[in-house]
Amino acid sequence: MTAPDDTCWTVLRAASTGDPDARSTFARHYEPTIRLFLATRWRSRALAAEVADATQEVFVECLKPGGVLERADANRGDFRALLGAVTRNIARRFEARAVERGRVRPEDSAWLQHVADDDAGQATVFDRSWARALVEEATARYRDLAAKDGEAGRRRVELLERRFGSDEAIREIAAAWDMPAQDVHNAYKKARKEFYRCLREVVSFHRPGVMDVDGECRALLGMLG
Repeated sequence: MTAPDDTCWTVLRAASTGDPDARSTFARHYEPTIRLFLATRWRSRALAAEVADATQEVFVECLKPGGVLERADANRGDFRALLGAVTRNIARRFEARAVERGRVRPEDSAWLQHVADDDAGQATVFDRSWARALVEEATARYRDLAAKDGEAGRRRVELLERRFGSDEAIREIAAAWDMPAQDVHNAYKKARKEFYRCLREVVSFHRPGVMDVDGECRALLGMLG
């Protein structure tokens, strides 16, 4: 578990010195973003099977002596941009290797070149992958929080999933649960407040020192469309 006073930068600094717990925390926080970006970039292509290996190569690039984490500097901006640049570089390395070895179909070669040339567009794809991973991190944190409240907490988790996942109306959920609609409204209000608190905690970890955490949360959710 991440310590309450940890931020991404305390974890990154410790990981860069070889601390095993920090390295495990680093992987836990950032592997979902890297995997999602690579899977999106290579969706339905020959390289789709390379996602796991490419993800590991990103971690090698970050954690090796003299690697990315040793050079990372909080004064140069947030870690998202740096990790995105490293991940895109590794993706291009795998793509070039696949072309050199003749593992890519001719029609895919042109597609890969287009992707490699569209760095701004791929940076946007990475930002969306980052946003989705952080929201999922907040969701996992919320599930742990809600579990402490037993059945009522489990219901609130399900309520958020049904509202946002299936776009079910409160009245429909109330009817399915045989509960007064006002009770479900109240539970939904509490669930949203609890989840947003978890999201703020996640954002504060990844963007320590940011003045407008609520604004960061809105921007994060906005990346998801």
